[in-house]
Amino acid sequence: MGSVNAINNTTDQTVQIFDRFYGYQQQVPVDQYDSVLSYFQQVFGSDQAAGNFAVSVFRISHQTGIPVMSLLQQFQAQSPPEITLTLAYYLNGLRSSSTLLGLNVPTQPNYYVVRNVRI
Repeated sequence: MGSVNAINNTTDQTVQIFDRFYGYQQQVPVDQYDSVLSYFQQVFGSDQAAGNFAVSVFRISHQTGIPVMSLLQQFQAQSPPEITLTLAYYLNGLRSSSTLLGLNVPTQPNYYVVRNVRI
């Protein structure tokens, strides 16, 4: 009998997650993308970080219905650490509720759930 939890050793699990995450596609106006990307390049100084933040902003805009330029104005009024926390807030609303981004303090698990976990 086969196992439901069979591990496929030929594929790297982190690559699958990464590919599914960045498999997101959306057509956006060039002027809006350039504005968002150039702002994040000025703030963070890294092209990779700026690109990741820009994609996140467009994903948030698409799924929440908030215009991209309104989100950009909100970020322009904040410092880089505040931008990170704001993005974490929006992304936590879009992601699975079992994981949270941007938390520096570990959350205290429910006592009754923890006592049933076997190590």
